Amino acid sequence: MFAFILRRLIQAVVVMVAVAFIAFLLFQYVGDPVVFLLGQDATPQQIRELRAGLGLDKSFIVQFWHFLLNAARGEFGLSLRQGAKVSRLIAERFPATLELALIAALLALLVGIPMGVYSALRRGKFLSQVFMTISLLGVSLPTFFIGILLILIFAVTLGWFPSFGRGDTMQIGWWSTGLLNAKGWHHIVLPAVTLAIFQLTLVMRLVRAEMLEVLRTDYIKFARARGLSNRAIHFGHALKNTLVPVMTITGLQLGGLIAFAIITETVFQWPGMGLLFIQAVTFADIPVMAAYLCLIALIFVVINLIVDLLYFAVDPRLRVNNAGGH
Repeated sequence: MFAFILRRLIQAVVVMVAVAFIAFLLFQYVGDPVVFLLGQDATPQQIRELRAGLGLDKSFIVQFWHFLLNAARGEFGLSLRQGAKVSRLIAERFPATLELALIAALLALLVGIPMGVYSALRRGKFLSQVFMTISLLGVSLPTFFIGILLILIFAVTLGWFPSFGRGDTMQIGWWSTGLLNAKGWHHIVLPAVTLAIFQLTLVMRLVRAEMLEVLRTDYIKFARARGLSNRAIHFGHALKNTLVPVMTITGLQLGGLIAFAIITETVFQWPGMGLLFIQAVTFADIPVMAAYLCLIALIFVVINLIVDLLYFAVDPRLRVNNAGGH
């Protein structure tokens, strides 16, 4: 177990160093931060002094080492567009993105798993065919189109939900949340559904495929031969084994929800990290782009590490193989 964890930690560190190097290259080859900060009318003396103050007169290796040390502390300098510390901007926007991603993931699981189980157990039924059609549409339609369609129907035509913004928020320490009041929940419905639809269809199709595969295994046939009820077989044995790979995919998809909420946040003007990143790209705000890249990589690495450990704990075959390898 210790060797398994150590290998995963080493892999995580290597991945983060590689991502940090890519983020560092943004500072080297995507515009000159000195020009952004001083403008075109700066004198050569001002440029030299600022470059020295920012450490840009050092060698490539020294600059990268300083960048790594600062990134490890969560410091990426000042935003070129807003003039504020990037760490503060990220901290202000992160709660909105995380809440949106968690609600979307929860919605995808609560709806996708029952739909997948029903589609596997009731193949050929009308409702099962409806679910499969919905899943095909959910996979095929782009996120921005789904968001615009939901806005048109539920915000413009019916007027049930607001079309943009986060609503009223409450501050709990440094964390801002909109989930402690009705208006916040009212605002999160449409963007959460938009973000969840693709993940929901993915979970549903995965559960259906895994459930059908498990139902064909020998131990399920043996359970039927023993006279166990369909309820005990389907939910006591088949579903339990079906959820093992689903757990892995769901964990990785949570990172994807956070990383790829950019389109949803842009459509609904949701004040999260995705919208901040889009604004940073528009204005070539390199420190914000680099910080976003490193943070998303860290989220993926941490979630992947947690999923690997959970998978290792749940699946005894991995423990046997790991022990046999040593």
